[in-house]
Amino acid sequence: MIGKLMRKYALSRQGAKDLVKATAACVLFNLSLMLPAGLLYLLVRDLMAGGIPAEHVWVFGVGCVAALALIALTTCIQYNATYFATYKESAVRRITLAEKLRKLPLSYFGKKDLSDLTTAIMSDCTVLEQSFSHWIPEFFGSILSTVVIAVCLFAFDWRLALAALWVLPVSLAIVACSKRVQLSFMRRQTQAKLTLADGIQECIEGARDLRANNAEEAYLAGLDTKIRRAERCQIGSELGMAMFVVPAQMLLKLGIVTVALTGSILLAAGTLDALTFFLYLMLVSRLYDPLSTSLQNLAAINSVQVNIDRMNEIADHPVQSGTTDFHPDGYDICFDHVGFAYREGESVLKDVSFTARQGQVTALIGPSGGGKSTAAKLAARFWDAGAGKITLGGVDVASVDPETLLSAYAIVFQDVTLFDNTVLENIRVGRKGATDEEVLAAAREARCDEFVARLPDGYHTTIGENGSELSGGERQRISIARALLKDAPVILLDEATASLDAENETLIQQAISRLVKNKTVLIIAHRMRTVAGVDRLVLLKDGVVAEQGTPAQLEAQGGGYARMRALQAESGEWSL
Repeated sequence: MIGKLMRKYALSRQGAKDLVKATAACVLFNLSLMLPAGLLYLLVRDLMAGGIPAEHVWVFGVGCVAALALIALTTCIQYNATYFATYKESAVRRITLAEKLRKLPLSYFGKKDLSDLTTAIMSDCTVLEQSFSHWIPEFFGSILSTVVIAVCLFAFDWRLALAALWVLPVSLAIVACSKRVQLSFMRRQTQAKLTLADGIQECIEGARDLRANNAEEAYLAGLDTKIRRAERCQIGSELGMAMFVVPAQMLLKLGIVTVALTGSILLAAGTLDALTFFLYLMLVSRLYDPLSTSLQNLAAINSVQVNIDRMNEIADHPVQSGTTDFHPDGYDICFDHVGFAYREGESVLKDVSFTARQGQVTALIGPSGGGKSTAAKLAARFWDAGAGKITLGGVDVASVDPETLLSAYAIVFQDVTLFDNTVLENIRVGRKGATDEEVLAAAREARCDEFVARLPDGYHTTIGENGSELSGGERQRISIARALLKDAPVILLDEATASLDAENETLIQQAISRLVKNKTVLIIAHRMRTVAGVDRLVLLKDGVVAEQGTPAQLEAQGGGYARMRALQAESGEWSL
């Protein structure tokens, strides 16, 4: 049962156990609320018999105190079992999803929007939190406690019990059968919310470009359309739920009518005493209130399945795994007939073979879209190759745990990611545990001193989300400082100096020259002067290796490399 609950409601094992405890606590609470009804029945019985005997007075007094104490105790138990346990499970679920996302291949993130993943961790987990604090335990608790009460009602008088309870399975069936409709409404609502979140995020991120092109009004008009659609889907979802819940609740109230009619007929026939009739009328009026809430809870449980499915989709996605026992024989990177496609039928790399040797600088060149960045990311196992094999020091990278593998890589990509922290801590990302002196030394080599000196708190200045307070060149220098600090045996550089001016580019290239000594270096470059002094060139075009060799050899061949050099030399002489 625990395993089924874990799967059905996206719970941890402890969360599933806590759900069972919460349901039991709700049953106890619901049954305790029936104690006053029992005391009232006894009191009315004595009154109808001619008065309350003296020896029964203390019984009613103690009974009232005991009932209040028991209700208070079960309320406390229910609160702890539902709310406190739920908050713990919500934290576990968020951490579990975040940890799972950390282990997923980057190909997964290429298929998902940031707002989609953020919604799964934040919004979906919040819905799940509400489900376990309000809906699921209360629903199952109400059903189980109703079963216990039903047994007692049938024991007293099966005719009145049947008149009181026939509406329950019919009402539950109405709401339960609405699940498919509710899920359809909920999926549309979720998609509309995600589309709106994407639009808002895109608007904020592109505010500068929208203003520069006088496109704000047109974009906001489209955003208004998304807002209205999300609003319509929300209303539709609520209406879809109400279409089934309200009729079911109305039907539930018919139970009072049938009890009154049946009891009146039996009372008139002399086969039922007035006290039992009074007891049933009192119990059913009390019984239907929590059951009416249970119908709402059931509808909410139906709709929450969309959120659960989204979380299970992340949890079920296969992770990149491998051995942590990684002992390569050197650090040569070898591509052996490698093929790769981001989407089926759209190959990016086709039968690519080359070797980037340790102690040499290998440059990947070629036109945009040729597969250069993809090849570099495959080398670091950001994705797994679809065909062929990539080895590092003779070890297939697909067999190595990604974190273990990446400990051998220092990477500087063109798109730099920084954190809303200080300059010092952003550089320290390169090597956890590095001393301030080591971080500052790497920063000086990457020529960070120049712009850090202008910051209000120097290296202790917080640079904003993704380094929003810095220029592109300044952000790139922090990224290079990270690589210098990590000092790994394999270096991947994707246009590492593209955002720098000529003077700083020269200085950074000198720092990189010291960084790459005796290491395996794979450079992605578009400017031919950047790769003029490398040991080996690999020209990728249309996903295949069109040329490879030393710069001198490729220049002599007069092929693609020579043509690219000639075109860039020609463009360098261009002027207005």
